Amino acid sequence: MKKSIRLLTISIAIFLFAITLMNYVSKNNIQIVKNVSYKYEIKALKIPTYLAFAGERVPTEKPEVKERMDRELLVNTYWQSNGLLILKRAHKYFPIIEPLLKKYGLPDDFKYLAVAESALLVDNPSSARASGLWHFLPSTAKEKRFGLEVNKNVDERYNIEKSTKAAAIYLKTAKEKFGSWTLAAASYNAGMGRVSKRLTDQQVTNYYDALLPDETERYVLRIVALKEIMSNPEKYGFVFDQEDLYTLKPTYTITIDKPIANLASFAKEHGITYKELKRYNPWLRENKLNNKSRKLYKIKIPKY
Repeated sequence: MKKSIRLLTISIAIFLFAITLMNYVSKNNIQIVKNVSYKYEIKALKIPTYLAFAGERVPTEKPEVKERMDRELLVNTYWQSNGLLILKRAHKYFPIIEPLLKKYGLPDDFKYLAVAESALLVDNPSSARASGLWHFLPSTAKEKRFGLEVNKNVDERYNIEKSTKAAAIYLKTAKEKFGSWTLAAASYNAGMGRVSKRLTDQQVTNYYDALLPDETERYVLRIVALKEIMSNPEKYGFVFDQEDLYTLKPTYTITIDKPIANLASFAKEHGITYKELKRYNPWLRENKLNNKSRKLYKIKIPKY
C-alpha cells in the first residue's frame, strides 16, 4: 500500500511539473521544435542586371555570355572555403594594392585580376612557374620595361609594390593597343600577340565576340564574378566579423645599399625573427643579400 501511495505521489508531482512548465512556455512565448530537419540547398543564382569590368559593361543579354557568367558566379560562390579565404586575405593586401593602382593609372577593378591570378597568395607559384600576387613568368619579369630583378637571391616578382608597377606597365600598354580594358585583361592571360591574332583572324574587335582559348574566355568573367562576390559577400552567403579578417602589422622601411651576409642576424638586430623578415619581404629568397652592384633595396620591418 505504501509503495502504491509513493508512486501515485510521484506521478502527481510529475504531472503538476509538466503543467507548470507548459504554462511558463506559453506565457514567455517559447517555441519547442521537435524533429526539425535541415537540408543544404544548392540554389541557382540570379545574375545581376548590370555587371561591368573597369567601366565596360558585360553584355549578359547575350545567351552565351550569360551562360559563361553564370558558370563563374556559381563556381566562385560554391567554392566556399576558397571564397572566404580570399575575402580574409583581401583585407590584408587590398589596402596595399589599391593606392598603387591609382598611382599608376589603372582602374580599381584590376585588384580582382590579382585575385584571379594568385588568390592573393604571395608565395604560391603556378605550375608554369609564374610567381607573386600578379603571377609573372620569370622570362616576362626580366624584360627591361618591367625592371624586375629575378634570380636565386632576389626575386622582385614577390615584391608587391614593384610587381604591381610592372603589371600596370603591361596593362596600360595593352589598353593602348586594344582600346579596351577588358581586352587588356584578356591579354594578361593569353598574351597580346595571341589576342591580337584571334581578333584579326575572326574580324572582331570585342572580347565578348571573339573565340579565344577556353582559359581566356573564362578569365575576364572570373574576374567579374570575383568582383561581384567580394563586393557583396553577404548576398552570396559569406558571413564574417571584422576580427576574422587577416591583417599585416604597420612597417617602417630600411634602405640598404650593401650586402647582408646573414639575414637571420639582420632580423635579430631589428627585433624580429627571420620568419617575420621573410613574411614582410618575400622577395628575399635566401638567408643573405648578395648585392654586389650596391643597388638600393627597401626592406620592411614590422613595428611592435
